[in-house]
Amino acid sequence: MKRNNSLARFVRPMPSALLLMAALTVIGCTKTERTASDTSAASSTQAATAAACAADNGGITLPSGFCATVFADTIGHARDIAVNSNGDVYVNTWSGRYYQGPTHPGGFIVALRDTNNDGKVDIIKRFGPDSRQRNEGGTGIGIYKGALYVEEGDTIAKRIVRYAISPDSMTPTSRADTIVGRLPANGDHPMHPFAIDASGNIFMDVGSASNSCQVKSRQLESPGRNPCTELQTRAGIWRYDGNKTSQRFSPAERYATGIRNAVGIALDGGGQLYSTQHGRDQLYENWPKVYTSEQGQNLPAEELFKIEDGGDYGWPYCYYDGQQRKLVLAPEYGGDGGKAVGDCATKKGPEAFVPAHWAPDGLLFYTGSQFPAHYKDGAFIAFHGSWNRAPGPQEGYNLVFVPFTGGKPADPAKYEIFADGFAGPTKQPDRAVHRPTGLAQARDGAIYVADDKGGRIWKIVYKGSTR
Repeated sequence: MKRNNSLARFVRPMPSALLLMAALTVIGCTKTERTASDTSAASSTQAATAAACAADNGGITLPSGFCATVFADTIGHARDIAVNSNGDVYVNTWSGRYYQGPTHPGGFIVALRDTNNDGKVDIIKRFGPDSRQRNEGGTGIGIYKGALYVEEGDTIAKRIVRYAISPDSMTPTSRADTIVGRLPANGDHPMHPFAIDASGNIFMDVGSASNSCQVKSRQLESPGRNPCTELQTRAGIWRYDGNKTSQRFSPAERYATGIRNAVGIALDGGGQLYSTQHGRDQLYENWPKVYTSEQGQNLPAEELFKIEDGGDYGWPYCYYDGQQRKLVLAPEYGGDGGKAVGDCATKKGPEAFVPAHWAPDGLLFYTGSQFPAHYKDGAFIAFHGSWNRAPGPQEGYNLVFVPFTGGKPADPAKYEIFADGFAGPTKQPDRAVHRPTGLAQARDGAIYVADDKGGRIWKIVYKGSTR
C-alpha cells in the first residue's frame, strides 16, 4: 500500500499465550454469515453466468459488452482472491493500523459460494484466527493441489499457512500447517502477497520497511543508507516450497531484489513470474531543491516487472523516469533530478509502466476464453489509488489492461482503463467509496475484483456486443 505510514512505528509486543492461540486455527473458528446447507452444489464455472447485468454494473464503468454484478459486499477489508476448481471464491481480508473503525467479526479468511449461478454469493463462511487472538489477517492467498494457502498473523510477524479444504464444506477439514513463518511485518509495507507455480514454488513479496532507505525515513534531505542493509530481508521477492512445512524466513531464500513493494505478483499463462512495484514517494517533499512539485506529482512511474532469478530492479538507489524511459539515480544516493544514471544502468527496468503513485495492487494475466481475443494473455492491474499526486488531482482507483503481443507488452507505455468508478465522486483515499485490490480469474473466464475500502467483490463477465 502506498501511503505515509506514520502509524507503522506503533508495534506492540504480544504475550506468548496469545501467539499460541493465533497459531492454532481450528474448524471451530469457522463462522457462517448466511444459513444454507454446507453441501449445496457450488456454481458451475464451466460456462459464463446467465444472470442479467445489474443496471449500473455495481457502480463501475466497463467497455461495451461487459457487465458486472456485486458478488459480495461489506465482507471486511478484502485483499487478494483465489477461486477453487468448483467455483468457490476465497478472499483474504485485513485489518490493523491501515484502517479505522471496528474489525469485521469472525476469522479473516472468507469463503463465498454462489449456489444458483446468478453472479451473487449465497453462502458466506469465515474461518482462521480472528482479532481476539491478535490476528490482523493478511493479503496473500492461493490454491495449490486443492489446498488453500493464506497469509495471516499480527503486527510482529506474519506466516503463510496451508488449510485442507473440502469442496462440500468450503471450510478447513483440519488445523492449518505453517509453511513458512516469522515473516517481517513492521515498517511501511507489512503485507505478503504471493503466487504459486505448478511445482509448488511460492513467490512471495516482502515489501520495504521504508520509503527510500533514508537514515531518517521520509525526512527533508536525509541521505540514503549506503549500502541499504534493509535489502537483506526486505524489498524483494522470496521463494519457498509450498510442499514443505515449518520453513523459516531468512535472507537465503531471496529470489529477486530491489523491488520496493510487489503487491501485484502473478504468473502468466506460460509460468513466467511478473510483479508490479509501488514506486517511491516524496521526491519533491524531501528534495525541494532538486525537484519541482510537478515532478513530485509525476515521478516515478509505476512499473510492471518480468521477474528473473537473481534480478536487481534498482530500489532504493534508482527510480524509473517514465518521461525519459530509463532508470535514474535517486536523490538519496547523489541523484540530481533525473540526469545522473550511475549504477542504475546495470539494474533491470520495467516491461511496462503507468503514471506515478497510482499504487498497483492486484495483477492478473488473462488466460480465459470468455473475453474477446484482444484480452488474451494480457495483464490486468488493479490500482488502489494515489494519496500524493498534489498539486494535481489524485488518480488510479481503477482497473487497467496492458495488451501483450508475442509474450511482451505491445507498447511499454500503452495501457487501457478497463474499469473505473470504484472511488465514487471523489478519488481521495479517505473519501473513496471503494479501492480496487485483488484480482482472480474463474474457470469460465469471468474475473473477480476485490475492494479493501468497502469490502465489495465484483464479478465481471462478457456478454457480447450490445450494438
